[in-house]
Amino acid sequence: MHTDAHRAAIDALELLLPQTQCTQCGYAGCRPYAEAIVTQAAPINRCPPGGAAGIAVLSAHTGQPIVPLDPEAGTERPRRVAQIVAELCIGCTKCIEACPVDAIAGAPKRLHAVIVEACTGCDLCLPPCPVDCITMVIPPPGQEGWSRADANAARARYQRRTQRIERQQLAQAHRLADKAQHHLDELDATTDGADDGLVQGSAQAAAQAEAARKRAVIEAAVARARARLAGR
Repeated sequence: MHTDAHRAAIDALELLLPQTQCTQCGYAGCRPYAEAIVTQAAPINRCPPGGAAGIAVLSAHTGQPIVPLDPEAGTERPRRVAQIVAELCIGCTKCIEACPVDAIAGAPKRLHAVIVEACTGCDLCLPPCPVDCITMVIPPPGQEGWSRADANAARARYQRRTQRIERQQLAQAHRLADKAQHHLDELDATTDGADDGLVQGSAQAAAQAEAARKRAVIEAAVARARARLAGR
C-alpha cells in the first residue's frame, strides 16, 4: 500500500511525463510508468514521446544519470496525429473505444472525426481499425508541438474517460447482480410450488435436483457480482 509520501512522489513524477498514454514504455499509461520509476522498477529512458528532453527532465527530478532512449521502447519522432480517411470509415467505433483521451468523435455507422488538438499521437487507434482507414500525419501548422499545457489537458481527458468507464462498469455490475438476484427469486418461487405438492414422486425429486443445480449456479453468479461491487 502506498504511503502519502509515496503517492506524492508518483504524482510529481507523473506530471513530468507527456501524458500521451501510448503504453510504449511497457506500462498501461503515464501514471503506471511514473509509479514504476519511483519504485525503481523501470528506468527513466522508456518514453519515446518525451524523447531526449523528457529523459533530461526525469534525470534532473530523480537524480538518475541521463541515458539514451531505450530503442526497445521506440524511437523519438516529431508529433503526429491520427487522420481518418472518410471514404473508408465504416463507423465501427473501435477507434473511439481505443482512444485513451476521447480525441475521436463519432457514432455507430457514422463517419468518425479526430479532434486534432486533443490527439496525443499514441497510435492506439490503428490496430483495432478493421478497414485500415486511419493514418498518422503531421499536425496542421501551429500544432506541431506538444506543450505542458497540452499534456495537462490530455491528462484531464484521460482521467475523465477513465472515471466514465468505471461508472459504466459499476452500473453494469449492478444490473448483472440485480438480474441474477431476480432469477434466484424466481427459482425460489418455483421451488416453493414444488414443495407444496404440485409436483410429486420421482418427478418432484428430479425437479428439486434441477432447482438445486440452478440455485448453485445463480448463487455463484450473485456472489461474483457482489464481490466485484465490493472491490470497487
